[in-house]
Amino acid sequence: MDMMTRIAALTADCLASTWPDAEGLPAAEEIRGLLAVPPDPNMGDYAFPVFRLAKALRMAPPKIAQTLADAWKDENIARVEAVNGYLNFFLNRLNFARETLNTVLLAGDQYGASDIGAGKTVCLDYSSINIAKRFSVGHLSTTMLGHSLKRIYDFLGYTTVGINHLGDWGTQFGKMLCAYKMWGNEADVEKGGVNELLRLYVKFHEEAEKDPSLDDQGRAWFKKIEDNDEEAMRLFSWFKELTLRDTAKVYDLLGVTFDSYAGESFYIDKMAPVIDDLRAKGLLTISEGASVVDLSEDDMPPCLILRSDGASLYHTRDLAAAIYRQNTYHFDKCLYVVAYQQDLHFRQLFRVLEKMGYEWAKNCVHVSFGMISFEGQALSTRKGNIIYLEDLLEQAIQKSLAIIEEKSPNLPNKEEVARQVGIGAVVYADLSNNRIKDIDFSWDRALNFDGETGPYVQYTHARCCSVLRKAAELSLPEADLSALEDDEAQALLRLLSRFPDVIREAADRYEPSMITRAVTDIAQAYNKFYYEHRILGDDLAATAARVALTRATRNVIKRGLWLVGIEAPERM
Repeated sequence: MDMMTRIAALTADCLASTWPDAEGLPAAEEIRGLLAVPPDPNMGDYAFPVFRLAKALRMAPPKIAQTLADAWKDENIARVEAVNGYLNFFLNRLNFARETLNTVLLAGDQYGASDIGAGKTVCLDYSSINIAKRFSVGHLSTTMLGHSLKRIYDFLGYTTVGINHLGDWGTQFGKMLCAYKMWGNEADVEKGGVNELLRLYVKFHEEAEKDPSLDDQGRAWFKKIEDNDEEAMRLFSWFKELTLRDTAKVYDLLGVTFDSYAGESFYIDKMAPVIDDLRAKGLLTISEGASVVDLSEDDMPPCLILRSDGASLYHTRDLAAAIYRQNTYHFDKCLYVVAYQQDLHFRQLFRVLEKMGYEWAKNCVHVSFGMISFEGQALSTRKGNIIYLEDLLEQAIQKSLAIIEEKSPNLPNKEEVARQVGIGAVVYADLSNNRIKDIDFSWDRALNFDGETGPYVQYTHARCCSVLRKAAELSLPEADLSALEDDEAQALLRLLSRFPDVIREAADRYEPSMITRAVTDIAQAYNKFYYEHRILGDDLAATAARVALTRATRNVIKRGLWLVGIEAPERM
């Protein structure tokens, strides 16, 4: 239990014992949400505003605060002061340092881990790349958000199922086959891979603008795929193999893995029972020849299930996929990590599942996120204005290597560190803000070693490792933890003590940026502590205490970076 949670619980107990007959008093959880860290340490380590209690207690806030201050007893709190309706808590700094360090260091790399998810399963649908297209920057957010959430839930004891719901169905693949038959050849595609497929795809759309009849030919080729035509399926399978081979390089660079690659085509033979069920339950109606589920009572447009020609749509396949996942994995939660533009799609999907009588539909969640641009430029596959993620990562690695060559030319394993820093910079830039915000990627921001960036946090981790290597050469006595009673050490200890709560909150809110923010705050607090206090000094007992704090900081930063998919170099 971190200190804020403990203070909240003790405050709730103090309230109940001081005013046993009062009604409407806040529970510990609400008090926990109201506790804050004052901007000035002279005002306390934590503060609780009691104004919320005035109505229930029929008493002025200053009197409530004073009464609570007089009644307070706890060995971990040095003193409690009542100031203008606030209850200010001053920690017993020695006890706090001892308890926090013992907890962090004893847990090691499992600090913050939990078994709260034991026996529960979370399915995560993320990345969802498109066949016959290269992995673009546009798929970075879904990939890394999903990957980070999977690690977070794993760390909290859940069983997770990472699903790459491949985009491998639809008329666009008929157009792809048509383009290949008209302008492509096997040798060029084998040599150029997905790049050649993209060239053909762009060419098709350019030519179709001049000759709309090409769209009909594209639809005809997709009908061949639907009919399991031998040639169409051979080409389609080949294009899929080329795509997965291409994306495997990106996933390897990012350290991302999946448990399932079941995409849209996997559910084609599983749609009929879903459609029959919708019809049997009286949910399907005909609108302009199409089969739809009316959602007007939910203030939503109708959910399209079958086109007038009988072709399936995204919703049809997503309904089949959701039911299959529940029947197969028995999930307690199914997360769809997809951009916010698809918000209506998922609201319709979840509502139709509810109307079909599936109680578990309430456990399906659309984890939306903003769009990504590059140096102010929007991205578009059809117009050929696109940046490939593999190229971006390789550029980041090379730019990082150039910085290392300039600043640390004698660094061992420069190439490996450049890979860790370059990729970490890209991932951090993607996960550093609230996920719903749009992101404009900038090299200057991402690779800044002095800003709130991945390289900055990684450098702080490397600094901790450097201190620990030097400390290993010393023969240190038992630590004198009174050396950690200063403001800088206490600020850092507070952040470390909060880390387990941050992980749980990140899971509850599907927000990895909370962890990114936490490790950034810890890095900044450590650097302030590092500059204000000589860690390896003449007083060896004080040195031992500061080294212990450094070790705890190193451990938490490393684990925090891992949770968001970033590696932590030991030397930079």
